Amino acid sequence: QVQLVESGGGLVQAGGSLRLSCAASGRTFGTYAMGWFRQAPGKEREFVASTIWSGGNVYAADYADSVKGRFTISRDRQFTVSLQMNSLKPEDTAVYYCAAGPGIATMTYWGQGTQVTVSS
Repeated sequence: QVQLVESGGGLVQAGGSLRLSCAASGRTFGTYAMGWFRQAPGKEREFVASTIWSGGNVYAADYADSVKGRFTISRDRQFTVSLQMNSLKPEDTAVYYCAAGPGIATMTYWGQGTQVTVSS
């Protein structure tokens, strides 16, 4: 059974930092895209960041414009993907979801989500 389990969410003041982690189990994800999405109250789920396999041990990172320069995604190739979030803003408040799949548009597996709340 494939599982993605997020951790690291919480409450932080604007300008602060949080680190989210996602532990994957049940299969290997070496050639899969892995990434983070978020959903704020009353809004649709949106893309935040991803890593896509480029061959060998190389992964290409991509970010939403709203988080470029503030968030950094990393992975250990197979089982863990993390999101370092710096300079957090109130508009970053959302439930953050870890996801994995053949591509960004075909995310097959989803975590249960972790709440991030940024106070002003």
